[in-house]
Amino acid sequence: MGIGGSIFLIALGAIFAFAVEADLGWLNLSVVGWVLMLAGVAALLTTLYFWNSRRRTVVATPVREDRVVADRVVPVQDDRIVQEYREVRRPGRTV
Repeated sequence: MGIGGSIFLIALGAIFAFAVEADLGWLNLSVVGWVLMLAGVAALLTTLYFWNSRRRTVVATPVREDRVVADRVVPVQDDRIVQEYREVRRPGRTV
């Protein structure tokens, strides 16, 4: 049930409790009206509680993992291990 259904129960209960003057003998419409109003208020509070808890957002910071790679990665080409050779030359220096 939502907010609309809860308000409908409250309004219907108020009509039965305060506006209807019928005497059914075995059924007291005033009591039925109060029960409907209490059920409507309970449903309204429950709906608002769940709406409020659903809108709550949690912001979590990502966990940063500092990993140190101890093993060098050796590239493999055609089932042969290929070693890398890098030469760094600085401009302006000749060897």
